[in-house]
Amino acid sequence: MSKKLLIVDDEAHIRMLLEQTLEDLEDEGVDFFMADNGEQALALIESEAPDLVLLDVMMPKMNGMEVCQRVKQNPDLKNVYVIILTAKGQEVDKQRSFDVGADRYMTKPFDPDEILDVARDVLKL
Repeated sequence: MSKKLLIVDDEAHIRMLLEQTLEDLEDEGVDFFMADNGEQALALIESEAPDLVLLDVMMPKMNGMEVCQRVKQNPDLKNVYVIILTAKGQEVDKQRSFDVGADRYMTKPFDPDEILDVARDVLKL
């Protein structure tokens, strides 16, 4: 069974950069999904139950913290691993992400090698 990875960011160039960073995972059987706002992300998470979500915080329609909280409150989605990936690097933002259930918190700009290593680890590749 293939693994699923969802990239959520309202900025197209960030989505593209993440996809390029992680493109080697496609050869390892990972299916990619993209969303550019919180509502679209939540709908995709509910329908696809991705193994890993890279989730921006500041987005239209629903922010990443709300998306994360709704995912983590849904027992059917308890195995979805959520990484908050944001430009907000304050300790209070980090703590809030863990309070809503995020599994990991990473800041932008991100190190592509670190993102790839973390994704491989989470997806057990």
